Formats: sequence, structure tokens, C-alpha cells
Amino acid sequence: MNSYLMFFIALLPILWLMTSLGVLKLPAHKACSIALAVTFGLAVLVWKMPFGAATSAAVEGALIGLWPIMIVIIAAIFTYNLALHTKSMDVIKKMLSGISTDRRIQVLILAWGFGGFLESVAGYGTAVAIPASILASLGFDPLFAAVICLIANTVPTAFGAVGIPVTTLAKVTDLNVMILSSEIGIQLALFIVIIPFILVAMTSKGFSGLKGVLGITLASGLSFALPQVLAARYIGAELPALLGSICSMAVTIGMAKLFHKDKTSSEESVISFKQGYMAWLPYILIFVFIIGTSPLLPNVNHLAGAVKSSFTIYQGEGAKATSFKWLATPGTLILIATFIGGIIQGAKFSEILDVLVKTAKQLTKSTITVVSIVAMAKIMGYSGMITSIAVVMVQITGKYYPLIAPLIGMLGTFVTGSDTSSNILFGELQKQVAGNIGASPYWLAAANTSGATAGKMISPQSIAVATSATGLVGLEGKIFNQTLKFCMVYVLALGILVYFGGWLAAI
Repeated sequence: MNSYLMFFIALLPILWLMTSLGVLKLPAHKACSIALAVTFGLAVLVWKMPFGAATSAAVEGALIGLWPIMIVIIAAIFTYNLALHTKSMDVIKKMLSGISTDRRIQVLILAWGFGGFLESVAGYGTAVAIPASILASLGFDPLFAAVICLIANTVPTAFGAVGIPVTTLAKVTDLNVMILSSEIGIQLALFIVIIPFILVAMTSKGFSGLKGVLGITLASGLSFALPQVLAARYIGAELPALLGSICSMAVTIGMAKLFHKDKTSSEESVISFKQGYMAWLPYILIFVFIIGTSPLLPNVNHLAGAVKSSFTIYQGEGAKATSFKWLATPGTLILIATFIGGIIQGAKFSEILDVLVKTAKQLTKSTITVVSIVAMAKIMGYSGMITSIAVVMVQITGKYYPLIAPLIGMLGTFVTGSDTSSNILFGELQKQVAGNIGASPYWLAAANTSGATAGKMISPQSIAVATSATGLVGLEGKIFNQTLKFCMVYVLALGILVYFGGWLAAI
């Protein structure tokens, strides 16, 4: 069959997702379930994949979708829901919103620093919903609050939800997670420094608004970028955004106290150190547990990693065992930390368990979405559908493909609303194209994640979260139009960086 015809047929599941989510407005769990069925049918009928092989590929994808992907999402939202239950989130909100009366500094702390922190430990819309609602409660225009938080919630998503987009990318591409993390950190470093300037300029309606806060804005970006790059290089995927956001918040708050005393509110003084510490305790424990089982402590890392099971699930050509780590996985660590933190905060075990059960039920549709899309990606990879797409894309773009690599990642997030899902859809594609054009598979796979961060600000799912948090349901189109221009400039700049960066690395 003609390669171009195979290319267009292989694109049908992706085109269906774009149409069903972007035009028909179908719920993601329904759209992705149908996409899985379409992919299964095409793999068997067009690519002649044996029925048993296609079924086992779907089962492998579904199990990976549940563990480690969904367990992280459930655990992260569980931590946030417990913070609501124990009222510790009220203390956190008061601490953060009472630091400064300068709106530019409030945006740096809440939309950038705190939003980045929420993305790093939870993701799934919390990084937009919570800061946007706080900004609106502080008197910001709700529409502006929604847009500013969507733009801020870009670069942190690469290592969001305790690194699950990157660890998932490594899993679906069979690439080393440490090298991937390092490459992503390098690609995003400059953007992390630039975005705080854009946020401040938007807040003050022009770059002239940087006057008086130039130093704190630069420090807010650098203190995020440097720890993220170092953590990505030496620790792995779980902690870059977490370390970066914590350092950025600490530096921004510290500089606000030292150099902007005239704009510092006294409201936060009503929160004692003990109250603040207790409110943040589950997140502190998450941080400690993840550090404690990271490669920084190789003995503990090895012991925790040894608690695993391996199964050969896929029964077709190229089958190999799939490993499931039961202890050294972020989801398990978050669950343990949250239970311990909640008990110390005074919650009963039964109450905490009830919150967990409700969280799991709350995410039922999300579970269907994730399981469907991972299963779909596995079938596309094993059947050769991804290869059919890669061959033609290389024929069309040739050596210039790296220019559009981030655009592919952006498309994935726009369609699915998730950096993780974009990596699942297109990670293997990027790797295969890299092999065909002689580029680094790590550099192009990293470009998928970097580009996926751009799609977050225009994703219908993200915009829906923002409108819900700010009471603007019905104005999704207006928000989309405002974020689209930033997204296009962002992904274009990324494409240029990926092209020339990859070229320089090759010489």
C-alpha cells in the first residue's frame, strides 16, 4: 500500500481525537475510548496485526496506564483533597496571598512559584485552578487571572506530577530517564527565565511595568531554572519542578521581604510557624521521601527499586518483560507521605481513607482516558502505525524535522490536555524520526516534552479548569484566543532552539 495512504490512515485516530475533543466537544473518556477502538481495528485490518497481539498490546498499555501513571495522578489529587479536608489549604492560601500588596509580586509568587509547585506535586489542573481562584479573590480580573495562570503553567508541566511525563516518556520509548531529564532541562532553561518577565509585563500591561521589580523578576526565573536544570541532570525526573518552584518561591518571598518592605502585608503574621509547618507537612514529607529514594542515595534507591514484578504481557513480535515497581514509584511514596502527614495533622485514618476512596471515584473518567490512550499508543507502536507516520514525516521535512518536533508535542497536549499523554502518543514517533535522520533520539524525544508544555495553555481541558475556577464558564473561546498567540511564539522559538541545538550537538 502507498506510504502516503498508510500515513493518512495511521493519522485517523489522532485526527479523531482532535475533532472529537476540539470540535465535537466530547468528554475525553469517551473520545479516547473510541480512538482506542478505531486504532485496534486499523491495526488488525490494515497493518495485519494478529488479533491476540493487538489485544495483549492493549492490555500492556492499560496496565501501564494504571501503574505507574494513574496511581501518581490519584495520589497527587488525594494529597490536595486531604489538604482541603483538614483545612490546611486555607492556611497555605493565607500564607501565600498575604506576603505582598504589589500585584506583580503576587503574580510571581502565586501564578509562577506556587502554580509551579502545585504542578510539580499534583498537576491535573490544580496549578491553574488554585492560583487563579486566589488571584481572583485578591481582586484580579477573573479573565486575566485565568489567562496568566494558563501561561505560567507551561514549563513546569514537563516535570509535573512528580515527573510522570518524563518517566512515562522514558518507559514508552525505552530511553534512559536520566539523560532524557537532562535534555529537557537544557531545552527549557531559557524559557523558565523569560516567562516571569512576560507575566509581570502582562500584569502591568507593558514591559515598562518591570520598573522596580526587574531584579526580583530575574531572580524568580533564575532560582527556578538553575535548580531544575541541576536536578534534571543529577537526580532524575521526579524533583526538577518541585525543587525549582520551591526555590523560586523562597527567593521571591525573601526578596519581597528584603527589598519591597513598603509593599509587604502584615496579614501573614497571623499564621504561626507551627501552623504553617503543619499545613505544609504532607508536601514536605513527599519531598523527603522522593529525595530519600532517589539515585542521590543509591543504597536506599536500590532496595526500594528491588520491590517489583516483571511480566511479559505483549505476545507479538518484539515482546519483552514489563516491570512494575511497587515501592520506588512516586505514586506509592505520595500515598505514604500523605497518610503520615494527615495523621500528624490530626485526621483519623478512616477519614483519610475516605478521602482517598472519594478521590479514586472522582477520577474514574480520567482513569478511562489514561488507560485508553496508553493502550492506543502501545497498539500504534507495536503494529507499525507510528513507523508509517514517521517515514512520511521524514520524507516531507527531511533534516528540517527538528523545527517541527516541538509542534508535534504541542499538538499532543492540545488534543489530550496532558504532557504525559502527548509523550505517550508521539514519544516513539520522535525517537523513530531521530533514527531516520541521524539525530539524537534523546534530543527529539525531549523536544516532544518541551513542545507539549506549550500546548498546555491552549488545551480545552486546561481552559475548562481555568474558567471553572474563576467563574467564567462560557468564555473559553476568549481565553483561547488570548493564550494562542503566546503558544505560537513559544513553540516557534522552541523549534528554532531544538533545530540549532541538535545541529550544534552533532558537530
